Amino acid sequence: MSAPILATPMLLIPESAPFTAEQRAWLSGLFAATLTHGVQGATALSPGEAQNLAPSAPALASNDDAPWHDPAMALDDRMKLAEAKPLAPKLMAAMAQQDCGQCGYNCADYANALFEKKEERLNLCAPGGKDTARMLKLLALEIGAAPKASTEPAAAEAGPVIAPGSGRENPVAARFAGRRKLTGEGSGKDAWHIDFDLSDTGLDYSVGDSFGIFPTNDPGLCDQIAAMLGASPAMEARGKTLRDALREDVSLGAAPDTLFELLSYVTGGKARDKARALAQGGDPDGDAATLDVMAALQKFFGARVHPEAFLDALEPMQPRLYSISSSPKAAPGKLSLTVDAVRYVVGKRKRVGVASTFLADRVETGGIVKTYVQKAHNFALPADPATPIVMIGPGTGVAPFRAFLQEREATKAPGKNWLFFGHQRQMSDFFYRDELDRMRETKVLTRLSLAWSRDGATKYYVQDRMREVGAALWQWLAEGAHIYICGDAKRMAKDVEAALVDIVAQHGARATEDAIDFVRGLKKNGRFQADVY
Repeated sequence: MSAPILATPMLLIPESAPFTAEQRAWLSGLFAATLTHGVQGATALSPGEAQNLAPSAPALASNDDAPWHDPAMALDDRMKLAEAKPLAPKLMAAMAQQDCGQCGYNCADYANALFEKKEERLNLCAPGGKDTARMLKLLALEIGAAPKASTEPAAAEAGPVIAPGSGRENPVAARFAGRRKLTGEGSGKDAWHIDFDLSDTGLDYSVGDSFGIFPTNDPGLCDQIAAMLGASPAMEARGKTLRDALREDVSLGAAPDTLFELLSYVTGGKARDKARALAQGGDPDGDAATLDVMAALQKFFGARVHPEAFLDALEPMQPRLYSISSSPKAAPGKLSLTVDAVRYVVGKRKRVGVASTFLADRVETGGIVKTYVQKAHNFALPADPATPIVMIGPGTGVAPFRAFLQEREATKAPGKNWLFFGHQRQMSDFFYRDELDRMRETKVLTRLSLAWSRDGATKYYVQDRMREVGAALWQWLAEGAHIYICGDAKRMAKDVEAALVDIVAQHGARATEDAIDFVRGLKKNGRFQADVY
């Protein structure tokens, strides 16, 4: 059996010695074996053997080797694809695969930051929700035993200081400039155009970027929760009133496992068993998916939890990201969003999306909001302004494409522009109709293809319109057009990509497998980009 070499064998033979690098390595192996086990029976390692035994850097996560990097794929399927991979890629597979930046990273970088212990928070993947957080918690048990990929000292791992407004860790105050409703009477949606004044913020953005906002919870809901705790909303907690701590500091959405764990300590009998099961990801009553913080307290009514312990058991308030729907070249110092206010009913209780209704209902004109700009990850206009672009954005997915069109108009870009827009009803859901009509008249918008899913007996979606005009769409692709999609990751984006494959196969005279490879090549070359959520 060969004797081991020292971890740094080159120190044994100085570089000034009259030997080549290979000779020094071989002699270092010989001397290391001699010093460790004695001369007799020691076998020195050859330079090649020494190199083979040298520790290699652990594999990090990368989009280049991530077959699970598909936002439409279920978590279990992603983890199955990654089961034979090293730990960092497994961590990446647990993410929602949207590269949305809401966590402050893209999916691969978040996984690598966790693996290298540069990031300790396991709950930052908002699109992945509790399922991702639970999987990361499970995988995190392996991180302590895993080798670190970086040899830099801990002080260097903190990373650079984030400029004000350039990330979630350092938001700036922006002034809310107003809102106007986009949906009309009879709409099944409640969509709003939102404006911010950036003149005093120092913020800069480009089309394709997203805007992060830190919302606050509904004060009425906060008071109800305080009452469920048997506490006064005015009592002190975390150096402020309990109402303000609930409103500003914590998420009141999906109840976290830690809340059920806390509830299991203050209940007994079957209620304790149910709380423990929920804390471990179980679903004893079949209602786990509907349990927000308020519903959890109602389910375990009568459990008395100290308000400070209750706050500690909740997740911190996370920022929300929205695609920017304006161009700084068209409206300097201003920034616009296009937002669907989320409202729904579970049982007899009305529930709302915290950020969307914060923007649609609660923040007052002139009010101050903590914000930041999240730079786009592979979602931008072509470098050549003459390149044609095809934009597919139903509903609020039109947001970045309004920005794209404003930018192309402001810069007088000569490239052709084709927009696919769809929604439920033309009369009540045609966002920015006047603007788009004007852009068609001025030839900024070369083509506009519309799809309405509730205006007739047959439902039409953007992917159906794409197939109808497949020959023309293929011609644009042949001319070098870039394709963009924005919207729902699990359904719309998947259906649009399937339609694109069909169009390439039919009008490009390719077999289905070749068409899939063609679309894959568009992605690789940056000609097919997505902003999905």
